[in-house]
Amino acid sequence: MKEILDILEKNAKLTVAEVAVLTGLDEKDVSTAIAEYEQDSVILGYKAIINWDKTDTDLITAIIEVKLVPQRDKGFDSIAERIYKYPQVKACWLMSGSYDLSVMIEGKHIKEVAMFVSEKLAVIDGVFSTATHFVLKKYKDGNIIFEGIEKDDREAIVL
Repeated sequence: MKEILDILEKNAKLTVAEVAVLTGLDEKDVSTAIAEYEQDSVILGYKAIINWDKTDTDLITAIIEVKLVPQRDKGFDSIAERIYKYPQVKACWLMSGSYDLSVMIEGKHIKEVAMFVSEKLAVIDGVFSTATHFVLKKYKDGNIIFEGIEKDDREAIVL
């Protein structure tokens, strides 16, 4: 019943009755499926995607490329676990390519992010190097488009 998961991924606020209508399934079947997905950790949680730029809360998002030295018999998992347990870390992914982990963090300002990288992340045994990239503007996140591309209404000057 992938259709149920697709629907909930787009809008987790829908009721069981609404999902049943959209799928053509019985409400009891939808409710049972959702309960099983939650029990089996297919559905891990429900969350709102917030456009923090529309609030009075200042948050900075950074993506950090982390190169690691894998640990014997543990690979990257134990280092990744140490990293993702920090409350600043919002996401942590093992990557293919030129670096090993991609770590997304949030902070109140650039200095807070810099201190996290230098005092917490870079000093972990097995961390070889880091490269920090700051998110300047979000266009789409969690399959949600934040805003259309702003149109520039200024008159062009021809030289």
